Amino acid sequence: MQDVRGADVQGAGDAQSTAARLRAICDEVSDRFYERADVVRTLVVALLAGQHSLVLGPPGTAKSEIARELTGRVEGAAYWEILLSKFTAPTRMFGPVDVAALARGEYRQVYEGRATTAHVAFIDEIFKCSTAALNETLGYLNERIYHPESGGEPIRCPLIGAITASNELPTGQDTAAIYDRLLVRIEVGYLEDPSNFAALVRSAVSRPAGPVRTTVELAALQHAVTRSVPAVDVPDAIVDAVCALRAALRRKELVASDRRWRQAVGLLQASAYLDGRPAVAETDLSVLTHVLWDSPAQRPTVEREVLHLVNPDAKEALDLADALDELEAQLDAMAGQSREALSDWVIKKAHNKLATAGKRLEKLRAEAAGAGRSTAAIDRVTGRQRAVRARVLTEALGMDASMVQDRL
Repeated sequence: MQDVRGADVQGAGDAQSTAARLRAICDEVSDRFYERADVVRTLVVALLAGQHSLVLGPPGTAKSEIARELTGRVEGAAYWEILLSKFTAPTRMFGPVDVAALARGEYRQVYEGRATTAHVAFIDEIFKCSTAALNETLGYLNERIYHPESGGEPIRCPLIGAITASNELPTGQDTAAIYDRLLVRIEVGYLEDPSNFAALVRSAVSRPAGPVRTTVELAALQHAVTRSVPAVDVPDAIVDAVCALRAALRRKELVASDRRWRQAVGLLQASAYLDGRPAVAETDLSVLTHVLWDSPAQRPTVEREVLHLVNPDAKEALDLADALDELEAQLDAMAGQSREALSDWVIKKAHNKLATAGKRLEKLRAEAAGAGRSTAAIDRVTGRQRAVRARVLTEALGMDASMVQDRL
């Protein structure tokens, strides 16, 4: 019995060490990519849950770079990536024909370095998957298997999870089947916070010191996925919260499949594990904002319902975001008016609204951080407030926002 307890203690220590290394990886990658902390953490949570993810956004939003940076942190893992097109053949993905063997009259595929041997995969432009490769791609994502073109027994692939990316949503029924298999869906856009954009521009001409680069061993990650994450407890209170969330979304005619809800439980466990906790807590429910929508138009509704349950300060931040949207719409409507009219509008309306929103967001963030709650939504709205402020300064007052201290 003593040996068994000792092994359990050692296993728990290893699990804590792996989680700590993964948290360090999240921090390092988030520091490199501005306004992407929630994206990075969610991708790691999906990988820990053994699930696939989609990063959806326009070109030039660092989708590929983040995926490569994260997957490159798994030492010993076979990594595979591909940019799909409508003409990508299945053999290019899963194993080209061995030409030398073919010359001897043998049909053989070379699997090394392809999807069939990868532990982690990055598939760019996933919805441009060719019709010829569709079934094999679905089998690869669903069951982690590949059926050789020559027939025979299916090949079991060691894939832990795939990170996929796209500039657009699927348009046909064929690619919609792939979309359904991507449990986690993350929207990204261009930088909103002017200070982050300025830092990005400066980084193009500076020579920063070599960054710290934490890694995690493949075996440790596999153990976390197969043993540590499934061992995280899911209290009854969390089950009740999930049921309440499902009912709230159904009232708004947002219906997710039973399979999606069941798989989402693994994400909750992975989120708790990443934070070093033995049981799922309410704060982990925030990851569901990336799971329960089909179209980007539905995401704000899902986010509000989730945050209503778990993060009241973030819900208030989203209400402030609505006020900022209204303010920006007013600025758009005043295009072409005189400088005097614009200045009068700033003095009477915009100034107070921007200042009040900024101060309230600072307080909400401090309260959330002090309580150990996620600040991702608040940070996103703070970036929005700064972006609107910059527009007001430049377009209404004719000032250079980068040269003005935060007085609005």
